[in-house]
Amino acid sequence: MKKKVLHLATIVTLFISPSICLAQAPTLGFAGDFVLFTTAGPVTNTPISHLTGNVGTNSGSNTGFGNVNGVMHAGDGVSGQAAADLLVAYDQLKNATATFFPAPLLGNGDTLVAGVYKVTGVTTLSSTLYLDAKGNSNAVFIFQIQAAFSSTAGAKVKLLNGAQSCNVFWKVEGAVNLATATFMRGTIVANNAAIGMSTNDTLEGRALSINGAITLDGVTGYIPPGCGKAQLTGPIAPNLGSTACYAVFSGNGSVVNSGVSTITGDVGTNVGLTTGFNPLTVNGTVHPIPDGSTAAAAADLLVAYNYLNVLPHQIELLYPAQFGRNLVLTPHTYIMNGATTFTDSLYLNAEGNTSAVFVLKLKGALTTSTLAKVILINGTQASNVYWMVDGAVNINGNSIFNGTIVCNSGAINLATGVTINGRALTTGGALSSTSSMSVFSPSGDCRPLPVSWLYFRGKPAQKNVLVEWGTTKEVNNGFFTLEKSRDGQNFESLTTVNASKGIESAAYNYSFTDQNPYSLNYYRISQTDRDGKKNTYNTIQVKANVDGGLKTLHYVRQDYIYVQMTGAVPGDATIELYTIDGKKMSSQKIILTREANVYKIAKPVRKGIYLLSIQAHGEKLYHGKIML
Repeated sequence: MKKKVLHLATIVTLFISPSICLAQAPTLGFAGDFVLFTTAGPVTNTPISHLTGNVGTNSGSNTGFGNVNGVMHAGDGVSGQAAADLLVAYDQLKNATATFFPAPLLGNGDTLVAGVYKVTGVTTLSSTLYLDAKGNSNAVFIFQIQAAFSSTAGAKVKLLNGAQSCNVFWKVEGAVNLATATFMRGTIVANNAAIGMSTNDTLEGRALSINGAITLDGVTGYIPPGCGKAQLTGPIAPNLGSTACYAVFSGNGSVVNSGVSTITGDVGTNVGLTTGFNPLTVNGTVHPIPDGSTAAAAADLLVAYNYLNVLPHQIELLYPAQFGRNLVLTPHTYIMNGATTFTDSLYLNAEGNTSAVFVLKLKGALTTSTLAKVILINGTQASNVYWMVDGAVNINGNSIFNGTIVCNSGAINLATGVTINGRALTTGGALSSTSSMSVFSPSGDCRPLPVSWLYFRGKPAQKNVLVEWGTTKEVNNGFFTLEKSRDGQNFESLTTVNASKGIESAAYNYSFTDQNPYSLNYYRISQTDRDGKKNTYNTIQVKANVDGGLKTLHYVRQDYIYVQMTGAVPGDATIELYTIDGKKMSSQKIILTREANVYKIAKPVRKGIYLLSIQAHGEKLYHGKIML
């Protein structure tokens, strides 16, 4: 595969750029993906904590954690890079120029504005501390605490006028101890010291230590939102095909109801009989015996299951026997490798994205407690939640379940008072309701779609991106529209492709090569009927090989450092110069083009080894040493 070349040339100057006094957020790198992390030491939890974000140590063990909405790391490549990135971030925080010098007692109703606060001596957070951004959502707050740091019980950090937790940083030269019911906001970086959090603490941020243990006692912690954090979309939803019309269905097995149940959607089986359902309480079609509709549904359900079965997971929930218990999940593909016991409540948080998809893959049976609840928050839609279960399903009395259950070769039992906002589907197995229940299929219009989608995918192809999609059962199809976006929210039309005109039942394969990709691309595809009706299918993410294989050429003259670049992907970029210990000497914005361009930066007065960093498209394009 060809790689683009970025040529660099350097010449030296005698002038130093003026220092920037405004607080600047450090670059967290891989450490930013962790809600809890230490470079050396154990990370320990008791009893149940609810955490969103990676958890780990680069030298030590993770002990006592239940299900975490993130990946556990211990002494692997990710934790190694996080340790290196944390040191860089620590140096940036340590070397920030202080603008305020408060006493070592923070809070008690005080309000602070953005800036760098240097606090000498052992410091305590008491009562409520207000951080006021004055309407600037980019305002940064840095606290340089030169000794240990603690909080009193119930202490809180509150944000005003656009302040964001992702822009709050606490650099601590000593142990950190948060008392019971503290609500802490911001990223804590403890240098060579332990971090301890107590019962009912909430951390909207991160707890990161450079060589120190981290201990928790029943806390809630999550990576802070905002500051350019990518919006989670989850995986591509399975295509249920004609099965989407069914609320209750078995591909092979009896479907029996013994109470007064309310159903929205079709009911049926493709092998066996459907009995006990009153047509007056079914807002759909009851299929008492197999027919053409049930045959199509059985085939389409198997396709959907096969898709879910091979869909790669992003997060493994390590303790399926402890599932639920007020766990909060975000749009991802999850896997549990074993029989799952669902107790109490599960929260699904779409983080404001109503199109976000959740897939939970259970490699074993699923059993809920009575009164179990799947609770949807922040825009989550039941129609975007899928449960793949390799085993029997037992939803116990008066439970509220959201999402489509796709059970493989297992029976489904729905107990008295169960409500399912979704579907109960099994490829093979009896489906029974022992008493009254309610199932509401979110499918809506069940008329045959003009296109049955087989796949939509993309991959890098040298310096381009190849986008491919496949369809079958094309009826009244006019054309496809492919769109592209940098952020997954604002799309621009990329191309239109006319539909194939052939046999309706045939499979068709389409492709398009994007010759001007971004570093990170979002592609969305839609289909338009001949009568003008448009149906949007889905969105995918593709990372392109746009700035790979950089080469450098250094030479020195008397006045300036010149940086010559060719072959870069067009867009905004930043050139930064650091000392060898991580202190930022200069930073300037530039605009990249594919053609050769020369940029000059200031040369430090002192001779020595310096680090030159070039960042663009949300990635580090170059990071290397310069000898002056």
